Amino acid sequence: MALFSRRDKKTTPSDEVETPDVAPEAHAPAAEVEADDVPQVNISMSTFGKPAPAPRPAPTPVPDGAQRVQRGPAEAPARTESVPGLPDNVLVRQALTALPEQPEPSDIMTLMRQLLQGHLFVRVRGDARAQLAEGKQLTMAVSAVGDDRYLLAFTGGDALQASVAADGDKETSAMGQPVAAILRNVVDGPYAGFILDHATPGRRAILPKALVEKAMQDADPEFTLKNLLAGERTDETPAAVGAALATTRVWVAAGAVPGEDKRMGVSEVRGANGSRHLEVFSHPLEVAVLGRNDRAVPLTPQQLSKALAADVGLTGVVVDPAGPWIMLDRSALAPVIALTA
Repeated sequence: MALFSRRDKKTTPSDEVETPDVAPEAHAPAAEVEADDVPQVNISMSTFGKPAPAPRPAPTPVPDGAQRVQRGPAEAPARTESVPGLPDNVLVRQALTALPEQPEPSDIMTLMRQLLQGHLFVRVRGDARAQLAEGKQLTMAVSAVGDDRYLLAFTGGDALQASVAADGDKETSAMGQPVAAILRNVVDGPYAGFILDHATPGRRAILPKALVEKAMQDADPEFTLKNLLAGERTDETPAAVGAALATTRVWVAAGAVPGEDKRMGVSEVRGANGSRHLEVFSHPLEVAVLGRNDRAVPLTPQQLSKALAADVGLTGVVVDPAGPWIMLDRSALAPVIALTA
């Protein structure tokens, strides 16, 4: 947990479900805030299992041959610090900025999927460092929207500064926490949801508690895969992702095989060189935001291992094609394949 104290307007650092087996066969799927000031949308929880319109940002094709469907960017953008010493959550910030004035459910789901990685900041009344040292319970900054109370969260230092400038309360602290901890706080606490960057025009949104609860039910508690894909890529990244796949549940995108009314298959990426990579997803939201007529089917590591062992023609997997994504060959997947050895 990173902890920062703020004394003036400038922010500075101070410190299972049982599932049917699915054969890996490509189906070629193609402070105080007024409610009116913040983009919000009612989300049906059934949306996760239904096709959604394709996200607005233009995707970039995965290299290495012909692709049936374009993908998002392979790597996360470079880290930024809008306030020196306070790293921004760039993926969440980009998703916020891309929200239209009247967001559709697909827009909110795109934002929610990017919230499953990294860190955010919260404001704490008083000196958080001193309160922690004394064993006191921290009082988080919240906002009232009608009769509901929403936890305030921030993507970076500039959003924190804007919040302080808006309410004038300089006797607060800024505390960086993993997103997983903040979302659990929303689910377990007396909140109707949380508001991101509430004082930053053009980059703010309300996320209702029901959406957070649903997302957390399907999420790896540590957001392992998402954090790996969002982080800086090194020579060790493929092995780390392969190891994570050996311990973490994933999803595949199941759909009808063209020309066969009753047969189902799961989506692959096929290259002009004959390579075949099974698409796997860290969360069902990652399937939904592709905007295809697919259903997210969970796979345990053992089921994924059996699929890879049963089809030696599979070159490997592509994880989270909407981006950031990574393509792994069978050597990187050795920990997964070993589960059926």
